Amino acid sequence: MTVTADRAIDAGQAALSRATRHLLSLQQPEGWWKGELETNVTIDSEDLFLRHYLGILDAAAAARTATWIRSRQRPDGSWATYFGGPGDLSTTVEAWTALRLAGDPQDAAHMRRAAAFVRESGGVGRSRVFTRMWLSLLGLWSWPEVPTLPPEQILLPVRSPLSIYAFGCWARQTIVALTVVTALQPSQPVPFGIEELRTGLPPLGPPKDLWGRAFVALDRVAHAYGRRPVGPLRRHALRVAERWIVDRQERDGSWGGIQPPWVWSLIGLHALGYALDHPVIARGLAGLDTFMLDDDLGRRLEACQSPVWDTALAVIALLDAGVDRADSAIVRACEWLVAQEVSTRGDWAVRRPELAPGGFAFEFANENYPDVDDTAVVVLALRRAGYDPTGAATRGLEWMLGMQSRSGGFGAFDVDNVSELVKKLAFCDFGAVTDPPSSDVTAHVLETLAFEGRHGSAAAGRALDWLLREQERDGSWFGRWGANYVYGTGSVLPALTACGLGGEHPAVAAGLHWLRSVQNPEGGFGEDLRSYRDRSWSGRGASTASQTAWALVGLHAAGEGHGEAARRAVEWLVETQRGDGGWDEPYYTGTGFPGDFYLNYHLYRDVFPVMALGRVLGE
Repeated sequence: MTVTADRAIDAGQAALSRATRHLLSLQQPEGWWKGELETNVTIDSEDLFLRHYLGILDAAAAARTATWIRSRQRPDGSWATYFGGPGDLSTTVEAWTALRLAGDPQDAAHMRRAAAFVRESGGVGRSRVFTRMWLSLLGLWSWPEVPTLPPEQILLPVRSPLSIYAFGCWARQTIVALTVVTALQPSQPVPFGIEELRTGLPPLGPPKDLWGRAFVALDRVAHAYGRRPVGPLRRHALRVAERWIVDRQERDGSWGGIQPPWVWSLIGLHALGYALDHPVIARGLAGLDTFMLDDDLGRRLEACQSPVWDTALAVIALLDAGVDRADSAIVRACEWLVAQEVSTRGDWAVRRPELAPGGFAFEFANENYPDVDDTAVVVLALRRAGYDPTGAATRGLEWMLGMQSRSGGFGAFDVDNVSELVKKLAFCDFGAVTDPPSSDVTAHVLETLAFEGRHGSAAAGRALDWLLREQERDGSWFGRWGANYVYGTGSVLPALTACGLGGEHPAVAAGLHWLRSVQNPEGGFGEDLRSYRDRSWSGRGASTASQTAWALVGLHAAGEGHGEAARRAVEWLVETQRGDGGWDEPYYTGTGFPGDFYLNYHLYRDVFPVMALGRVLGE
């Protein structure tokens, strides 16, 4: 039913009430929220590969995982990296291999379609490096035929251009483990081959630029050295890498609370001789089980979990919706958030040795890697709720400010992590490997500083100048951690206006104009993840609840909360709301690695509409 203009406010208020009740119903007794973090089937395939290598693959569990993987296959036989996306070669290679490992016959119709897609896409030889590493672990590829990084790399000085600290934290943790794995080259063969996936085509040729060709040559040197390393040096490097890995295991058994370093750390340590009953391995495997979901859809692994992020956003959204900050839901959430403060010194201290610990991470357990984005949002949530009995928000604020990069912007986990050189390594053909400042993170920091009354500080001024320089020519901002220009623009506009830039400011006016220009005919907003590789997709895509809410937040901040575009966005949210107060959102609107790895935060569809409707209708 179309909501007419004269009923829009009443309908919106009713929708907000239902959405608020629904969001409150999702809170856990301990005070936190956490939605499922859906990714793609490589995560589930690799879980089977890991368990096969360790000799603990359970047939029943494998069958449940296979059910999930099959359910995500596209009609053309491929698997995509996100809902509605195009088929992806590497994802399809891993899914096919996992299904064979689970017992699917190679001549089954769905397997034949998958193999045909792989061959038509260039064959297994054209899959990414990580995929061919997994195949090497299974005896289906040759370790000498994949790029290598020697464990001696961990001995390089911190300021070296190829130091492990030149990589972003997620890449760093994975790479240290992989230096061990590629040096030891472990393998546990599977009882089948991959001839159906071969075309005879070799991996893609070296990059055409000088540095790219130089690093391909360096990889050949590393392989040659790996065949006859300097014995004492190699043994020392492996010991240092082993200690580095073990020291960074989290209390829940993970490494950084994310799948890539977790699984490769387990593989590397097992290759070094750690038995399954070793406390480190046992804790790691037990932790993986807590990231596993098994229901009517099948068995699947969350690549990460987002309770701190989800809870802070939920607090802000509920406060926007008019929930009293003395409400038990808000108090319990704040109590839980305060208890998540990171009080230890992690890898961030390598570049900021004088900075006192503080801040908040994304996951249940991640003492080594608090991040600026979570810290900004948690501090804002606690301040708005008037809850800081231990000073956690104050310490978090100071830690966050200490993580400002020289440019004035803020990255997520590290300071000045902007190396272009490490991206040229032959090894790095998948995912972001550095952590430069981004518009969305910097905007969240600025919004928090403005709430603190510190928008006139030197740090805020530098951040504001950086954000203004980052605006695209069309008026939008790039979104690093959310899809994409809608997320970036919806994040930046509230920060700019909180710092005193009104709708007449050219940057705000341009951002507002861009948002209006990309609104879908039915009133919603959406952006396909292809915009990360193809700029023509900027602001274009099927409408989603989360992206419509982001745009609505931006419109409201820029003074257009009661304008035509905002009214139509509210109407779209009202019309698409489910009876229980939530929204359906199969589309992925979260970003892990732009262009490569995406996330469907299942809470986004519930939390951001509450935030947006609360702000627009609460005036």
